[in-house]
Amino acid sequence: MTLTTQQTDRPEVLDADFYGFQDQLTEEELRSVARIRAFLDAEVRPHADRLWEEARSPRHLIPGFAELGMFGAGWPETRHFDNSAVYRAWIALEIARVDPSTATFIGVHSGLAMNAIGVGGSEEQRAEWMGPMGRGEVIGAFGLTEPTSGSDTARGLQTTATRHGDEWVLNGKKRWIGNATFADIVVIWARDTADNQVKGFIVRQPSAGFTATKIERKQSLRAVENADIVLEDVRVPESDRLANIHSFREVAIVLRLTRAEVAWQAIGVAVGAYEAALAYATERHQFGKPIASFQLVQEKLANSLSNITASIALCMRVSAMQDEGVQKDHHSAMAKAFATARMRETVALCREIVGGNGIQLDHGVARFFADAEAVYTFEGTFDMNTLIVGRAITGIQAFV
Repeated sequence: MTLTTQQTDRPEVLDADFYGFQDQLTEEELRSVARIRAFLDAEVRPHADRLWEEARSPRHLIPGFAELGMFGAGWPETRHFDNSAVYRAWIALEIARVDPSTATFIGVHSGLAMNAIGVGGSEEQRAEWMGPMGRGEVIGAFGLTEPTSGSDTARGLQTTATRHGDEWVLNGKKRWIGNATFADIVVIWARDTADNQVKGFIVRQPSAGFTATKIERKQSLRAVENADIVLEDVRVPESDRLANIHSFREVAIVLRLTRAEVAWQAIGVAVGAYEAALAYATERHQFGKPIASFQLVQEKLANSLSNITASIALCMRVSAMQDEGVQKDHHSAMAKAFATARMRETVALCREIVGGNGIQLDHGVARFFADAEAVYTFEGTFDMNTLIVGRAITGIQAFV
């Protein structure tokens, strides 16, 4: 498929963009949105249900994603044009409204893995990896979460790194690591046994002692290939230790950059469910007329649209704060907590609109309904993000 022949005009305003927030983007950003939207509709949407059922990532689309500038759009080495955090966040919405699994696949590679190298890598490391990752020639994964450590990762990380001369030896386990079954590099976070601080390591694949086993029987984000990772005396050269990561404080910077975009991904999930429910309500007839004419259905649609609109308004500001350099952890945490809670409520309302058909993939809501549960949980649970905001309000940390 030749992307240069696709639509390049200004995109139509989405029905779910009730206040026209899209108009806050620049003309160049809008042209990019139009190209990406056309690609998603042509290449992702027709296959999303099948890939979800088969639990397979859309790897065949990696060259298209790269050509459209969807990898590393926030970094000077890889961006196709100067753009804002608001634009990058809007793209997260656009992808998730078509397929949340694809949004997560891209978010892991472009957001977590590339941001880890962008924030934590030396000039030499960035020069080696950012370009190939931006072109989709190298795919990354991000290994932070562990079987016994999720919300308490800052203190509870058990994977260890021990230095021996010019090498580090990694031992431990990771869980829920997206892309890890096929990634070319996996950024592994481990606790230095010498100073007890968290460090980051680029683990090239394949590596002796490194195994990644796909997690089966998932009922959410099925097209994301999450893995359990086991590290047994995995040797990593000092040159592949992320040079600018000295503690969990730098890891938190990476997470803050992606957390706000996950909030936008949650909005996209809600938009996808809303669009499907609205289409169904206008086509489905009961009692001799479309169910969209019933007051209770209109109430559900109005509440869904209100949730989406309020979430966009909040997230527009938090992404603008990133552009201004004033976004803090509690700002992105509030956005993620609020947007995912409203998403969860919205997909439930939309499932109700579709009735019994709402549990079947054929009618457009079921996949969003199921995928919302994972988006609600990752990048910090609702509870943990709420407590980060609570700490900012009171000055008291309540989660230890």
